[in-house]
Amino acid sequence: MKPATDYSFKFLASMRLRGDVAADSLISEVFADDVQKTAFRNLLDFINVNTDLQQVTNFYAVKEAFRSAKKLPSWADQKLMDQGAKFFAVHAGAIMNLLGLLSLPYCYAAADGARVLDLSERIKNKPEHRLNETADFVWDVMAPNAFKPDGKGFTSILKVRLLHAAIRFYTSKSSKWNAADWGLPVNQEDMAGTNLSFSLLVVRGLRKFGLAVAYADQQAFMHLWNVIGFLLGVDERLLPETGKEALLLEEAIRLRNFKSSAHGISLTKSLVRYFALVDPNFQPKQTMQLMRYLMGDEVAGLLTLPPEPAPVSTIKFLQLISNFQVLKQLNTKFSYQNQRSDYQKLRPASHKKPNLRYVLPQTLTS
Repeated sequence: MKPATDYSFKFLASMRLRGDVAADSLISEVFADDVQKTAFRNLLDFINVNTDLQQVTNFYAVKEAFRSAKKLPSWADQKLMDQGAKFFAVHAGAIMNLLGLLSLPYCYAAADGARVLDLSERIKNKPEHRLNETADFVWDVMAPNAFKPDGKGFTSILKVRLLHAAIRFYTSKSSKWNAADWGLPVNQEDMAGTNLSFSLLVVRGLRKFGLAVAYADQQAFMHLWNVIGFLLGVDERLLPETGKEALLLEEAIRLRNFKSSAHGISLTKSLVRYFALVDPNFQPKQTMQLMRYLMGDEVAGLLTLPPEPAPVSTIKFLQLISNFQVLKQLNTKFSYQNQRSDYQKLRPASHKKPNLRYVLPQTLTS
């Protein structure tokens, strides 16, 4: 893997015009015929665990998106991946909170990338679905057996990759999308930024929680996300190998794309309301203060979060709880299953519905 370590604006601008050829060509072919589209949806409903990919035959079996879906990249290091999954298991509670308090709103600050989400009424009106989908995906790809035959890593990643392609397909047809100014929907630069928000930004957030993160653990966690990003169709040049390269790429993407926008602000407000719905302890004022603390004043300002900082007592309490959770997991041998079970119990009963997260969209708002 040889990333472009300079990450010039010219290079990133070219990445805004690129999607994912393997997935996009498959979606274009399938969606040209309603019968084929229905069969495709049924196929995605069928594949659940990794071994199901072995049962895919005929038309789909020869497609590059499916052929490459069950193979790790040649540079994948299984030891680093195992270490990254173990790191997640230790910090799972804090990481899952950071996805909502830091990773997602951070992405909303990228104005043109957030436009895609804004076009979907579902994400604005039902943010609980977006968060639950994201959470389920993270739990699937971070599982100790994620890339083993009985795991769900390969299948979950493939479904998200195809979902991204379907969104590109429909958004590009929308009269509300201006490709000349905004680039391709769900383009390579935006996908790289999202991957960083789930890896580099999470590590940064853990440190703000007062947790000591060893560089070796950071590298292992980021390597695991690089593998995931590769399987999602992200260009290898946008998968930084070192912490320094990750910082350079994050800075370049932020400088190029972050600005205040009505859709970014709206998405953030929906996210804040969701937190209050799920957990009474996360009232809007407290949630926005924590977001500001984690993202920093500059990014928080773009999302028009109130300027009031989080009280020192709140931050200290959060750090204490995070450290306590780590000690608890160390005593329970990094129990992934117990933590996933605990997380599921936190969902309101109304959100515990059959998993339909990978049903591809029929259309986007025109």
